[in-house]
Amino acid sequence: MSRQFDNFALVALGFVVLALLLPLTAGDSQLGWMDHPAAFSVLLLVGGVSLYTAWKGVHGTGVALLIVGLVFIGVLSAIGLMNDGLAGTASWGFWAYIFSLWALIWRGIAHISNTSTLHKGQRVATSIFIPALFGLWLLFLWEMLCVGFGVPGVLLPPPSAIFLQLISSLDILYADFVQTFMKSVLSGFIMGCGSGFIVAILVDRSPFLKRGLLPLGNMVSALPIVGIAPIMVMWFGFDWQSKAAVVVIMTFFPMLVNTVAGLSAAGKLELELMRSYGAGYWQTLFKLRLHSAMPFIFNALKINSTLALIGAIVAEFFGTPIVGMGFRISTEVGRMNVDMVWAEIFIAALAGSTFYGVMALLERAVTFWHPSYRVKHR
Repeated sequence: MSRQFDNFALVALGFVVLALLLPLTAGDSQLGWMDHPAAFSVLLLVGGVSLYTAWKGVHGTGVALLIVGLVFIGVLSAIGLMNDGLAGTASWGFWAYIFSLWALIWRGIAHISNTSTLHKGQRVATSIFIPALFGLWLLFLWEMLCVGFGVPGVLLPPPSAIFLQLISSLDILYADFVQTFMKSVLSGFIMGCGSGFIVAILVDRSPFLKRGLLPLGNMVSALPIVGIAPIMVMWFGFDWQSKAAVVVIMTFFPMLVNTVAGLSAAGKLELELMRSYGAGYWQTLFKLRLHSAMPFIFNALKINSTLALIGAIVAEFFGTPIVGMGFRISTEVGRMNVDMVWAEIFIAALAGSTFYGVMALLERAVTFWHPSYRVKHR
């Protein structure tokens, strides 16, 4: 019997008891459990399952799915309690109820994450399910905190308001996405990473460039975006070209530095073997050194995938047509339309995460031989 699972069960049971007793001891008339039989039933089920599993030490996929089902029902009950008038006036009893659900979902995720299997499909499903479940719970907790404490929407809108704004503004968000990501980010990313890679080959070929260009590159990479962006707008205009220029500057030197470091990663024995075969510089470069540099190159690509989006959005603050993520964020903040700002942030986060994920998948396909991708089955 696992002591960790027992502790999780006892924590969940303790929160359930607290949730049941607090409305009675505090005389809270707003949260009488007899007026909310669904919430009361969920608490009894949570308490029963927690007590049984703590006593028997039962764990596994079935228990985890049961816990997830109970949490889902509990979430629906909490939403019902909010709709019954607890918005802005939620009591300690309500928050104890939320905490009991938190303890249960914590225990369910622990069950699933500690389940080992040799089936590849189940491992992939688990790796997707756990962060998705955790993310949904954070959204639910965000919603409950905003609604329960009556947080003004100007300070922090609940996820439901952001979702409604997102659905009602798809055409505007799509136009901003095309302007910022498809035009500025992708073009700047390709030009910046491509030129950084080519210059890295030249730097590796010339010791003079390595001693002279790399220190200069480190200095330029430290320049703030807010200083570069206005200059690029003056040089290249207000459209996406100036934003792409900022992205080029931000992505050029990470690719240069990482590629130069990667080209030096080949082992001495391998280099001596290539020389013994009579291989020249270019043959050694393409058949050995670039192969060894791939982890470094993809590390730069993953870093640049996030830097490019940040640079394009910040650059749009300093001059852009009436479209773009950065333009929309700065404009809607001035209008106090915070729901739209968060909708733009969501689209930017989704685009950045997807872009990073694509780079990670390409890295996995190209550098599958790297020791970091070796999976040990237990």
